[in-house]
Amino acid sequence: MIRRASTFLLIAVAFVSVVSVVSQAQSQALLTRHTRDAVIHGEAQSLGRLPASETLHLDVMLALRHQPELENFLQELYDPSSSSYRHFLTVEEFTARFGPSQEEYDQVIRFAKQNGFQIVGDEARNRMVISMKGTVANIEKAFHVQLGVYQHPREDRTFYAPDREPSVDLPFQLWHVDGLDNFSIPRPAFTRTNGQAKSNATVGSGPGASFLGSDMRAAYYGTGSLNGAGQTLGLFELEGTDLADLNTYYANVHQTLNVPITLFSVGGAKTSCTEPGCDDTEQTLDMTQALGMAPNLASLVMYIGNSETPIFNAMATASPLNAQLSCSWYWNPADPKTLDPIFQEFAAQGQNLFDAAGDDHDWQESGSIWPADDAYLVSVGGTDLETQSAGGPWKSETAWSDGGGGVSPNNIPIPSWQVATAAGCAKCSQTLRNGPDVSANSNFTFYVCADQAPCTENEYGGTSFAAPMWAGYLALANQQGEASGNPPLGFVNPAIYAIGLSGSYTTDFHDITSGSNGYPATTGYDLATGWGSPNGPNLINALTQPAGPSFTLTANPSSLTVQQGTQGTSTITVVPADGFNGSVTLSASNLPNGVTAAFNPNPTSTTSTLTLTAAAGAATGTSTIAINGVSGSLTGQTNIQLTVTASGPIVSLNPTSLAWGKVGVGKTGGAKTVTVTNTGGSTLNITSIATSGDFALKAFSSKTKCGSTLAVNASCIVKVSFTPTQTGLRTGNLSFTDNAPGSPQNVALSGTGK
Repeated sequence: MIRRASTFLLIAVAFVSVVSVVSQAQSQALLTRHTRDAVIHGEAQSLGRLPASETLHLDVMLALRHQPELENFLQELYDPSSSSYRHFLTVEEFTARFGPSQEEYDQVIRFAKQNGFQIVGDEARNRMVISMKGTVANIEKAFHVQLGVYQHPREDRTFYAPDREPSVDLPFQLWHVDGLDNFSIPRPAFTRTNGQAKSNATVGSGPGASFLGSDMRAAYYGTGSLNGAGQTLGLFELEGTDLADLNTYYANVHQTLNVPITLFSVGGAKTSCTEPGCDDTEQTLDMTQALGMAPNLASLVMYIGNSETPIFNAMATASPLNAQLSCSWYWNPADPKTLDPIFQEFAAQGQNLFDAAGDDHDWQESGSIWPADDAYLVSVGGTDLETQSAGGPWKSETAWSDGGGGVSPNNIPIPSWQVATAAGCAKCSQTLRNGPDVSANSNFTFYVCADQAPCTENEYGGTSFAAPMWAGYLALANQQGEASGNPPLGFVNPAIYAIGLSGSYTTDFHDITSGSNGYPATTGYDLATGWGSPNGPNLINALTQPAGPSFTLTANPSSLTVQQGTQGTSTITVVPADGFNGSVTLSASNLPNGVTAAFNPNPTSTTSTLTLTAAAGAATGTSTIAINGVSGSLTGQTNIQLTVTASGPIVSLNPTSLAWGKVGVGKTGGAKTVTVTNTGGSTLNITSIATSGDFALKAFSSKTKCGSTLAVNASCIVKVSFTPTQTGLRTGNLSFTDNAPGSPQNVALSGTGK
């Protein structure tokens, strides 16, 4: 668990005798990791034990049931060809189907009370989280750990943490215990200019030509009528706020705040931010960005708590649920799987979480920025935006140099919806999660009001600005979808990646192809800007179009190795969905030099054989070939990994048959010749040259006579004679046995005896 900086910890170093009162053999290990590498490897200097009388707050997470069934359900839930497509669950339905049982929940409460803990708050609707508080002595006894105090290896502070993995005396395994350490303190994903960074975009409609939230609406959505009406949006916050700052912002920019703001206290957390030392910059800018994009939301809810697990769980169990959620805080958990059960619940219930991708360059340089690389949320990167005029439409965009993105630093496996995209991305991992997914303006171009101090112009930036903006944009999409009687979009990454691979990609997104965060922005998906920023209402239309006839393509095998001068084949199958019954025209792109593709039949409504032919001089190496299908306005794509290797020897025979006319029995007809050429890439080793039937090799004196070897591109000659042994048609073969493919190669021989 990660919390805000705690008050000064009294460090008492004393010899303590620990007596185990419960047999460890009866204890159940938890399903997630809790120990810190800095403690395990001795990087953090031990300063003693945490005082036994100190009180800590814990959030105990129970494990979900039927995990394989849940993962299969989520797969079908976001598959347009499935009958379960976007048939989302209520909180009660999710709990009954996948949540912990009431018996397990009650048993954990009894366990907590028996070990001296005080239960804090009401029962969670999904029975997933139990909040409690107790002394360090209670914690060490109940979870079989020792809580030590350590000097932080990278920050000028101390932290507390367990010395081993916790376990509990229960008949089932718990998922996680949040609150056993404060090694990582959450930080907001905004940054303030050092005076050197300056944006090229200085045409905002705010003071000092700074950008307002409404400018992002004009740039990324336009002048349409969608405004978020009927939608609710939730923001994750680890500090309270002062709504006077929000009111100051609206007053200064001469706009009207139309949306009711709810400050929802999670676990009794303080929702105000008026005391000295409290900073509500993140909280206020989150609101202005979300509200700027969706100015007529039914409500905006600030979920304010002291620790992340109960905040996210409050979002998953709210009534009503918010279909669009945003988080602009980041931290480093001991186990990146910690919150996956709640994030999976979001997806099952039709909720989508946007998360800021970070503001310290690419992930490989900045390190862990969790949860931005989690597989169950939309990671939002940063750009530098220019508009055509103040409050005007989009003009251009480049990757923001400080924006986060890259390959998952937490080694999170690549999700299924990203596999095809990664195959066509040179810098992407083929096995780990890549990010960001999308992006938006994050440069130092914004107008910000906070802490009842003078508002600032063009000083703050960060993906903190981009994530809530995207949540507001999703509210517009859900407004349009629900007006047509459709359910909310839910987790949008599967749909976004399908759009990115479709023919409408550059219509629906601004494809950002310049700039870098350490990774270059390129055509299509990249590790600096993901798929890019939303292109007006086009992306909303693409996301909300009803599921209709469609098809997907599969390739078997999906990888081929072809030697220069040879061929390889794969079967391309058209998989219809939702009543599709047309024919599909196939084509191949991204072919290496010297490689050609042919489909038979083409078009097809079922299967087609793809033949990839590598010419003798084809470029060697491995590449990803895109197999494209078109049927009317519908498109599909699959990929084949092709490896072209240098050729060995290849035998070319000219002619491939010899024929004699009539020759008297016992007499020898005139000799005929066959030219042998090695058209391959290495020496041809000839083991034997032989004839069969009434045919024989004819000796001759020539420098071109075939020997035991033949160099690359070299030729030699074989002479054959015909001596019939009886009348009538006589046949045989001239055979070459060698180290080339197709050995032995044969020349057909024929003649007639008279």
